[in-house]
Amino acid sequence: MLRRLHPVQPDSFEFTPANLEWAKAQLTKYPEGRQQSAIIPVLWRAQEQEGWLSRPAIEYCADLLGLPHIRALEVATFYFMFQLQPVGSVANIQICGTTSCMICGAEDLIDLCKRKIAPSPHTLSADGKFSWEEVECLGACANAPMAQIGKDYYEDLTPEKLEALIDAFSEGKVPLPGPQNGRFASEPASGLTSLKDHGGEGGDLNASAALAREFGETVKRIDGSEAPILTKWLKSDTNAVTEPARASTETVSQAEDIGRRPEGLDAPKDGAADDLKLIKGVGPKLEKLLNSLGFWHFDQIASWGQDELAWVDANLEGFKGRASRDEWVAQAKILAEGGKTEFSTRAEQDDRYDEE
Repeated sequence: MLRRLHPVQPDSFEFTPANLEWAKAQLTKYPEGRQQSAIIPVLWRAQEQEGWLSRPAIEYCADLLGLPHIRALEVATFYFMFQLQPVGSVANIQICGTTSCMICGAEDLIDLCKRKIAPSPHTLSADGKFSWEEVECLGACANAPMAQIGKDYYEDLTPEKLEALIDAFSEGKVPLPGPQNGRFASEPASGLTSLKDHGGEGGDLNASAALAREFGETVKRIDGSEAPILTKWLKSDTNAVTEPARASTETVSQAEDIGRRPEGLDAPKDGAADDLKLIKGVGPKLEKLLNSLGFWHFDQIASWGQDELAWVDANLEGFKGRASRDEWVAQAKILAEGGKTEFSTRAEQDDRYDEE
């Protein structure tokens, strides 16, 4: 396939301040005189910010690293991971079309993309939200057919399931990645016959899907303000604070002004906290974060009003918006009254199975 730059180019490109700080931090990973080796991660960050690589973006990255423009262009046009044309504002859907996926129905997924998004690949949908392309093997052959959307794999697809995913993304939702047919990971479709205890912190999800659920970003553009940039090798002393760290602190202080902070507890009542992981969307990391904010019990979460919920959504660092998205308050009300949700029932069944 001949890879050329898109005929329509923006006038300019520059990193956001946080992304520029991130890019400069990457240079410190390499020995003196070898900083040009950072071209791939820096180009990738530019693509994460804009969705694709324009000529100004490629040349900007080259200038940042002291590279001749042609050297950066060679990298960007060689690797298929780099998009050289505008992609959908919501998502670019990559359908694996290699042998296993082709045999299992990838062509039907491609036909769905042609009908629902655009007749040809690398073309924006009418509303500008989506684009699609066929790619070579993505390594999820046991879960064929599959697609990569953003950073995540959506596996065991059918045209109907893919259409539902596209509709959900279009509505601003973040569908859960991983197998879409109820499988935990890549076990036989008929069910496990051995090694039935999958374990792990994800509980109901495999490690990849659990991580995606915790981060909750999936397809969003990266402006660098989502989390502090960890560059320990840059610190000359233990008291040094990088700009990204300060930016993160400012973000938190601004989040404090959103809504109203719910009343918390210094410790769980009677020394026994509720298992907040029985709330769908709460994993071990989020439970720990909620505890650190003073939330230990279902009845606390059940009492949140709209103002309290807005504050929590804004202050779940790395998981912003999760409380509303997964309807924590509604779930917590059921659990606080001794009832069970579909998710908590399944989680308890998994626990009983592990004990057996």
